[in-house]
Amino acid sequence: MTGPGLPAAGMLLIDKPAGWTSHDCVAVLRKLFPRNTKVGHTGTLDPLATGLLVALIGPCTKLQARLQGMDKVYSGTIRLGVKTDTGDITGKTTEEKPLPALDLARLAAECAALVGTVESSAPAYSAVKHQGRPLYEYARKGLEIPVKPRSSVVHSWEALAWSAPELSHRLHCASGTYVRTLAEVLGEKLGCGGTVSTLRRESVGPFLLADALTLDATRALAPAALAQRLAASIPVLEKALKP
Repeated sequence: MTGPGLPAAGMLLIDKPAGWTSHDCVAVLRKLFPRNTKVGHTGTLDPLATGLLVALIGPCTKLQARLQGMDKVYSGTIRLGVKTDTGDITGKTTEEKPLPALDLARLAAECAALVGTVESSAPAYSAVKHQGRPLYEYARKGLEIPVKPRSSVVHSWEALAWSAPELSHRLHCASGTYVRTLAEVLGEKLGCGGTVSTLRRESVGPFLLADALTLDATRALAPAALAQRLAASIPVLEKALKP
């Protein structure tokens, strides 16, 4: 606890573990603060994904909308030759195709060709809403999934390494971009399908994964150290929000 009568406010940078939802992480952080302290985050990571989760504490949760629109950088791998219903390897395989002749140079060129605005549909298993309900509710119930057009803005996309069927890559994109969707678009361009196999968020705007703590390390902080970390985050937030 930060102590009774000491309202917590600030930001915590968390390295989200695989298999956890962003909500799971928030629930753990909430237990570190006095009852009724608000805790939120600036952008959901899928359970498969790891990496930077920007958690906002107390009055700073009001900054969520402003911070959520910041650019993101991801790294990870895409498995080519397979499509799944979720867009990542946690889903059910819906199609498999043999790989064409591929090398890193071609994959780098195909990724670079997608820099700019990419028009696609929101993933079936996403929180994008239709008539007030997230698409994943339609998908889980086996209902027809409404097509929700989505624009993704790709600032840069690098192919880093190729070891069939896995492509290692790094992506710098605008907020609201689904890496799962881009993996599928790339797979379609190559004629073999693609799905996300690993994903790690490296940054959100100016906030870096290198400055994050694991959940376990955060929980292990002494109250004074936690309070100090929150206090130190306030000027960092102010700087990030300056026009």
